[in-house]
Amino acid sequence: MTPGTAGWTSTPIADVLRRRVVAHADARGAFSELWRASWTDPLGGRPFVQANLSRSLPRVLRGLHVHRHQADLWTVLAGIGTIALVDLRPAVAGATGAPPTVVLPVEAGDQVYIPALVGHGFYAHSELQLCYLVTNEYDGADELGFAWDDPDAAVAWPEREPILSDRDRANPPLADLVARLRG
Repeated sequence: MTPGTAGWTSTPIADVLRRRVVAHADARGAFSELWRASWTDPLGGRPFVQANLSRSLPRVLRGLHVHRHQADLWTVLAGIGTIALVDLRPAVAGATGAPPTVVLPVEAGDQVYIPALVGHGFYAHSELQLCYLVTNEYDGADELGFAWDDPDAAVAWPEREPILSDRDRANPPLADLVARLRG
């Protein structure tokens, strides 16, 4: 998975890649290639070992989440959404100032590769189905997060009063998470 290979393109955040899944259609329907074993984690060379499916109703916001050790490959299967990405790698390494942040509109057929220590979340404009492959099996100790509306992250979410889980509503400020990750 490198920019230019299989349609992968760079984003404003280093190592975050995106592509549009190619659909090969005929009179019967369509076929799309979502993943190949050769598409390992480009930063660590780790294979994807677990697949998850998230289904969200309109106005649901999930995030912002971050993993110390896990990379994700997200595929939007159905719906329209907004993905927010916040690069915590510079802050964890000691940099000060606002972290690099990008907001990407997505729809069915879009894929995004998210490396470890890049905070991520999404907002569902419509019913949204998101399949994500991950490089680590689920480990609750690596499930971290920070406030979806943290002013230091400055994510321009399309909704100011989204539907949130109790976990996401209780996430700490970004500065607290960065201090924990540095420690």
